[in-house]
Amino acid sequence: MNHQQSFRQKTSGALYLVPTPIGNLEDMTYRAVRVLQDVDKIFAEDTRHTRKLCHYFEISTPLDSYHEHSAEGKGSSILTLLEEGRTAALVSDAGTPLVSDPGRELVQQALEQDIAVIPLPGANAAVTAWTASGLGGGPFYFYGFLPRKKKDRQARLDHLSGVNVPILFYESPYRLKEMLSHLEETWGNRRAVLARELTKQYEEILRGTLPEIARYVHEHTLKGECCVIVEGTQEETAAGDTWWEALEPRAHVQVYVEQGMTSKEAIKAAAKDRGVPKQEVYAAYHHL
Repeated sequence: MNHQQSFRQKTSGALYLVPTPIGNLEDMTYRAVRVLQDVDKIFAEDTRHTRKLCHYFEISTPLDSYHEHSAEGKGSSILTLLEEGRTAALVSDAGTPLVSDPGRELVQQALEQDIAVIPLPGANAAVTAWTASGLGGGPFYFYGFLPRKKKDRQARLDHLSGVNVPILFYESPYRLKEMLSHLEETWGNRRAVLARELTKQYEEILRGTLPEIARYVHEHTLKGECCVIVEGTQEETAAGDTWWEALEPRAHVQVYVEQGMTSKEAIKAAAKDRGVPKQEVYAAYHHL
């Protein structure tokens, strides 16, 4: 068990996860600016993008890159820096690190070395869109980017069909038309929301049904990263129905977690559904 008391214990170093604005620079927090000024080095998804942010807030901390193509090689050098007692911050181009952005391997490696990983709250496109969607106010299921290939995407949508809470997706404007058409084909007339350019001058939020939003997108050229929110299934799950059959154990547990259960309760429920020992589902959920 890893027991971290971020502000009560001396550590050999610390990795800060620092959110950055998703568009409007006024959404940068005072604490985020201070941490970026104080750490020994900032690791960024795109140093060119982050350098502009640092210039705006007068942050002179050295920058280095950390992205999906450099993660394997760069991770060891970051860990060495942290083990020497120094500090580092991880930022993505926009929003919160690790939310559909690089950093998972680095955080896992840091924790394995008993290095403190300290998260800061801040901007996140999915949660921002969800709160204004009209579908929010309770549990939700965050997915992120769907697979690009239609066959893989269909398999994932089939897996998500039994989720009965709003499902949050990210999508590029270049694949948005295809993605929405596929959602409509699979899920029909469900209520949905499209949010783009959040916090920026051309912020736009469309609330309606999947057919209505798909039609609008096909008639207009949209720019900017998009968040699509689709309501969950309204169908009652019959007793004995194996809606979870196509899900991996971890995803099965996560559905229950998003419905409001604790992880312990969710693991127990998933194990009961599957007719397997709780320890088996626990191990799969926690990557043991």
